[in-house]
Amino acid sequence: MNVLKIAFLSLLLSVVSCDKTAKTATASETKTATVEAPAKFKYWSWMSVGNKKSDSAYTAHFKKLKNNGFDAVLLNTGADPKLLKRLTPIATKEGLEVHAWMFTTNRPGDSIAQQHPEWYMVSRSGKSCFVKEDRPYVGYYQWLSPSHPDARKHILSLVEGLAEVEGVASVHLDYIRYPDVYLPIGLLPKYNLEQEDEMADYDFDYSDASVEKFIALHHKDPRKMKNPAIDIEWKNFRLNEIKSLVNEAYTIVHNHNKKLSAAVFPYPEMADHMVRQRWDKWNVDMVLPMIYYNFYNEELDWIGYATKQGVEDLEGRPTELHTGLYTPKLSNADLKDAIQLAKDNGAAGVAFFDDYSMTEEQFEIIKNSKE
Repeated sequence: MNVLKIAFLSLLLSVVSCDKTAKTATASETKTATVEAPAKFKYWSWMSVGNKKSDSAYTAHFKKLKNNGFDAVLLNTGADPKLLKRLTPIATKEGLEVHAWMFTTNRPGDSIAQQHPEWYMVSRSGKSCFVKEDRPYVGYYQWLSPSHPDARKHILSLVEGLAEVEGVASVHLDYIRYPDVYLPIGLLPKYNLEQEDEMADYDFDYSDASVEKFIALHHKDPRKMKNPAIDIEWKNFRLNEIKSLVNEAYTIVHNHNKKLSAAVFPYPEMADHMVRQRWDKWNVDMVLPMIYYNFYNEELDWIGYATKQGVEDLEGRPTELHTGLYTPKLSNADLKDAIQLAKDNGAAGVAFFDDYSMTEEQFEIIKNSKE
């Protein structure tokens, strides 16, 4: 009888143990599945805004974006925190994240900066971005020197003003670089240019603030170099001027419990070469590389190549990459493929420039690709 009791108790304990194990395994599997579930692929839209439109007009626009699969808007208010404060609750009410898009070192029409000619970048040929006739490429290229302490302080004050707005997810830095020492090859015919080396009119920054700061560090004058393009310290100095400005902005926005995002050139080595911008070394939460393949006379699959290159260069860093697409040059078929190329090559999302120029067919493609 005792033997039978022992056998019965053993069997009962075995069943209970198996049941507990099964429950534990099920809970573990559920937990693992939750952790490994893919992150939501985010859709962004860059858009400029102003005070002329009514709240109801913006509500309708934001509602349209949300209904077509968009998750976030990058609002260019001209770094105006009042306008941002007005529009942020309208967008968030429609279910959209709001990111405060600002022009950073390029500050066209900045009334405060224009009172200080010494704040502006100067080319190797001695032309200042303060002087209208001397600006490189286009009239709105009005670049402030990140080496001038007061210009830097002004830029960072604008960052902080936007970061203080309640409901904003990130401050988004655009034109966070130097002027194009090399234009995208597809744009050269527009300016009747050939750029086979670093041309003096497009090589920046040789302002007093920049040169004096460099001399203090490296004890040589870039204005006196026979070929400054091959001086690695001079190149690295400018990369670090942008990097340190970004890192200061990062600290400011994080002190306000916001994130920092940035619009950047297609992938780090290319950005380094073209505009002194090595974004894989920055303290930044999200980068949106503008992979506008047609600007570079590349084919559609270059979107995948550049996305993958950026993702690999960011490996080990806590920075998300969201591929930027230029919709005016994308056919319906190419738009669909471009989104898929970004997904397949590791992007966390795609950003579209811009929704004002999108066709209804493009909106439908974006919506369907989200589903």
